[in-house]
Amino acid sequence: MGRRSGLGPLGAGSIRVRVSLRIGSVLVDVEQASDANLVVAVGRWHEPALAEVYRRHGGAVHALARRILRSDPPAEEVTQEVFLDLWRHPEKFDAQRGTLRSFLLARTHGKSVDVVRAEESRRRREERTTRETATAAYDIDREVWDMAVAEQVKDALVALPDELRQPIELAYFGGHTYKEVALMLDEPEGTVKSRIRSGLGRLRMNLLERGIEPAGAEL
Repeated sequence: MGRRSGLGPLGAGSIRVRVSLRIGSVLVDVEQASDANLVVAVGRWHEPALAEVYRRHGGAVHALARRILRSDPPAEEVTQEVFLDLWRHPEKFDAQRGTLRSFLLARTHGKSVDVVRAEESRRRREERTTRETATAAYDIDREVWDMAVAEQVKDALVALPDELRQPIELAYFGGHTYKEVALMLDEPEGTVKSRIRSGLGRLRMNLLERGIEPAGAEL
């Protein structure tokens, strides 16, 4: 079962009540106690000790979080988390390795950077989703348009005379060379080329009449 603090928002309240801590066999005013002794008291679930730690270091913690996050609401959340972590796990502070303030500021920096990274990651996910959604919508629209154009081209092609339509179908849709088309139709290659040019000109006009402007110089 986790430790709970009844302080509410840390540092709340303007009424100061003198509270003493027992250090060994001596009673010491909480405001006169060292940071290390305050942390020991926090480990004994002494809420006034936590409040005193906040009074001493809360401003520095919040200022650092605010400088990194550039916004008060997340800075306040990080500040709360830092002191609540101290309340839940006071044993993580080692007075032999540095001051309590440096310990709290290191925790603040780490948590603030985590918030920044999480926000950047969320923003990248949203941007990626927006791009993918836009691309998917464009692809669908393009596919529908291509299908409609293909149907119009087919209708316009069918409307051409056979002598113009056949060489176009063999060359452009069948993938044959002009020479192969000439052999297949038993026509001179020059005649095949001329009919293809003429058929493409007629096909272009038919498509323009249907409201479609063909791409490319040859169609």
